[in-house]
Amino acid sequence: MTSWLMALIAFVVFFLGYHFYSRFIAERLFQLDPDYRTPSRRFEDGVDFVPTNKYVLWGHHFTSVAGAAPIIGPAIAMIWGWGPALAWVLIGTVFMAGIHDFGTLWISVRNRGQSIGAIARNVISPRALTLFLLIIFFLLLMVNAVFAVAIGTLFSTFPESVLPYWLQIPIAIAIGFLVYRRQWGIVLPSLVGLAALLGLVYAGTIVPLELPKEMAGYSSTAWWVLIMLGYGAIASRLPVWLLLQPRDFINSHLLFVCLVLVYLGVFIGQPEIVAPMYNEAVPDDAPPLLPLLFVTIACGAISGFHGLVSSGTSSKQLRYETDARFVGYLGSTGEGLLAVAAILATAAGFATVGDWNDHYGTWAQASSKGIAAFVQGAGNHVENLGIPVEVATTFMSMMVVAFAATTLDTSMRLQRFILGEIGRQYRMPALGNINFATVIVFLSCAALAFFADPNNPGAGGMVLWPLFGTTNQLTAGLSLLILTLVLWHLKRPIIFTLVPFLFLGVMTAWSMVINIGGYLADGNMLLLVIGGGILVLNVWLVLEGVNALRHSREASEMLDMGDG
Repeated sequence: MTSWLMALIAFVVFFLGYHFYSRFIAERLFQLDPDYRTPSRRFEDGVDFVPTNKYVLWGHHFTSVAGAAPIIGPAIAMIWGWGPALAWVLIGTVFMAGIHDFGTLWISVRNRGQSIGAIARNVISPRALTLFLLIIFFLLLMVNAVFAVAIGTLFSTFPESVLPYWLQIPIAIAIGFLVYRRQWGIVLPSLVGLAALLGLVYAGTIVPLELPKEMAGYSSTAWWVLIMLGYGAIASRLPVWLLLQPRDFINSHLLFVCLVLVYLGVFIGQPEIVAPMYNEAVPDDAPPLLPLLFVTIACGAISGFHGLVSSGTSSKQLRYETDARFVGYLGSTGEGLLAVAAILATAAGFATVGDWNDHYGTWAQASSKGIAAFVQGAGNHVENLGIPVEVATTFMSMMVVAFAATTLDTSMRLQRFILGEIGRQYRMPALGNINFATVIVFLSCAALAFFADPNNPGAGGMVLWPLFGTTNQLTAGLSLLILTLVLWHLKRPIIFTLVPFLFLGVMTAWSMVINIGGYLADGNMLLLVIGGGILVLNVWLVLEGVNALRHSREASEMLDMGDG
């Protein structure tokens, strides 16, 4: 298959999925009501509950869920060949991610903007809330640790991205002030901000910024990890209108430009696919394709983190219930396009088959250099448009950093919400204190980032990726279980959520057992305890769900149908 044909197939599949399947979901399963009073209008507070234009909210949602994960996962999974990776991204996006993201957004809107974990209490049992909240807390913990390490690695590898990233923050704050305090329209300021950011990308190639290779016994990557976690903690406390929304809207434009450039570069340059469709010479240290493919590529196919964003921040900003299809399903489709771009960058972005084989010579090498492979490969595609490769790679690294950071502070905000819900559940008011909860989030994420890999403190956190992917998919499966139970009680078709739930349940439990065996063999007790605990919590919660299905409740007990 040629590179341009791969891209064309992806566009056609995603278009058909959104045009037909998402409409079926909206009309038959969720039965969206344009007159329903959403939580953003019922509980507007100017901080978390903010009625938002669907295009602006789509930008926030898209950039929050995209991050670096749909780049890292496919780039690593290419070790098995581009065929399995592409098939899983296309099928997973259309038939699993779309209904998962759309569904968790819808059900949260119908439950006063509560998180999917809190909804588990109403749908399954009060005990289910605790189980789900613990699983979500561990997932967010790994999201923050992994993304902070990914950003630190990029800053160390591509110092040209440092200047444009940090100067993007005051630009976003200025836009937020103009739009929400001076009542300017969002389009013009965001376009001006995007233009300024593109100019800064060029400036970054002229003025690269680096930290010393080592300070106080820690590498520059480790220090960047601490800096990014500190930034994320501060950003997570700010009102969403001040930084989160305007920066996400700029980033949505940035990602759109990135995707256009990469795909144009593919169609114009028509680079040769040097990666095998199915790799028959997989390195000895690589795990088996089944089931690890389905957790290595999480974001970009289906991701439990998306349900946390949908039910955590996006549901509190959705102005009309009918906007959920555009924000939820189309958001997952956009991430699928990013995952396909990552596949194209790592399948056709190397000059020769030998270069590709050198990069994917070992599982450890593929895991640690996945982002770098995407940045370099995508930069090579953009070079086909006449853009200097140095500028192109800086632009790509800046884009990855921007989205990883967006996910980081959204995730830290969500983790603070989860701590607050745990505090309310167990009457620990301190966990609901914004300052105390933020400190707990920062310390726990930093501890995991620094101690997950004893041989490389703070800089080797990509050892977390398999555990992150598995926990992520377990969470997605549990969200689908909640959605299935709700549809069952509403007497609506459940096959469209039940099949994805069963598939993910089998693949992720199988993967977690393999991961736990590896941690036991390596003597990594920290990850062994975390992985084992998450698996126990997951099995327990599924059993609670089965029990709830046997003891059916009325739908009115589960869905807040009032104020419609």
